[in-house]
Amino acid sequence: MRAISELANFVSSYPASELPAATRRTISLLILDLIGATAAGVPSPLAHAARKAALEAYGEGLISIWLTDNHSSVVGAAMANSAAASALDIDDGHRGAGGHPGSGVIPAALAVAQAVDASVSETMVAIALGYEIALRIASSRPVETIDTYASGRWVGYGAAAAACRLLGLGATETAHALAIAGSEGPIVFLTATSKFEGSTIKEGIPPAVVAGITAAYRARAAATGPLDLLDDNDRFTRHVLTDNLGSSWEVQKCYLKPYACCRYIHAAIDAILAMRRDGQEIRRLRIETFPQAMRLANERAPSTLEGGQYSFYFSCALATLHGREALQPVQLERLTDARVLDLAARIELEPSPDFASSFPAETPARVVMDQGKGPEERIVRHPLGDVASPLSADQVAEKFRSIGRENVHPRWQDEILSMIGNLETTGFRPLLATLSSHRIHSRCLC
Repeated sequence: MRAISELANFVSSYPASELPAATRRTISLLILDLIGATAAGVPSPLAHAARKAALEAYGEGLISIWLTDNHSSVVGAAMANSAAASALDIDDGHRGAGGHPGSGVIPAALAVAQAVDASVSETMVAIALGYEIALRIASSRPVETIDTYASGRWVGYGAAAAACRLLGLGATETAHALAIAGSEGPIVFLTATSKFEGSTIKEGIPPAVVAGITAAYRARAAATGPLDLLDDNDRFTRHVLTDNLGSSWEVQKCYLKPYACCRYIHAAIDAILAMRRDGQEIRRLRIETFPQAMRLANERAPSTLEGGQYSFYFSCALATLHGREALQPVQLERLTDARVLDLAARIELEPSPDFASSFPAETPARVVMDQGKGPEERIVRHPLGDVASPLSADQVAEKFRSIGRENVHPRWQDEILSMIGNLETTGFRPLLATLSSHRIHSRCLC
């Protein structure tokens, strides 16, 4: 059987009742984390442009654009919500895939679920399957063949899988949907053009959501795709793609991000926060990282939030001078903070041979800091939020409150936390209603 057909059969036939309780709890936590990322990202220029484009290009409809009073089509709303969720680079990720599944899969699944009024069990299993398919495909790529780690290259498979499940498509239709999504998803950009990571193109997740959902609807209307798409053993490792489907779930292997910047930078930030003493002059700050991290744009004085998200210099200077709260999330005015820019100009950044083979399994860093009493050194191999150093449920809730505090009322946060805690009994309808009945109370950062 072709690999894509085997995956499609799993998507269409896996019993929702068999999804483990632990997996469902993980999904609830990831939904909470993504809503927090959305609340933080909704006022950003990137998200504002996506909302405007959704209404103008995809039209008005019945599906909620979260934290606004706007509604669009299934595709338009999912695209806009995906953009807001991924805008500040504080959405979940996966080490094996080297990217971000949640901001693609969850908005896609919830948009289609709202359209078909899906049950909580079907929505949960659709999200689990979306993560599973996207992450298996991304993780199956041999490292030496990967020309970009942009999530848009593979997250559309997950959006398609979740949509197919919620639409009730059979194995054949689902296989064609996955093939269409994989063939027609965004190219995004190549490693050689990593400067694009400082623009609103970023990871290419919103257009992958469009491609994935559209592929499901097209397949339902009898469109077909190349079913041999994943049968290239040089580009996809078959046993990673299809072995032991349903025996464990990739969604439970995702990391969460405490800081609004590229995950590559988090180990260095953890080390800095552990060593930093308030009020001490920073005489020297040296960061050694894995070679892949040197491909980031790494602007010392970024002019946009996106540029800051992909800069060791800026993000680490910000953490050093203002602490973790300054990265939960980053405020626009920090881009012109003279002290931050001065330190960013002095930071030393080098690849270390000690970490040459770490990526993508690990994203380590060594930090050497002199605060006036000579150099101190700290190595972090597993940044906070990794599977090996997880955030607790309480820490995720604390992050949720922290990153959205400027944009939404604490009472709204209380409502969301309560609804997430009761998803299994109340379902998704009250949650979706709350997401669309409250507007952000801060101005757009456009």
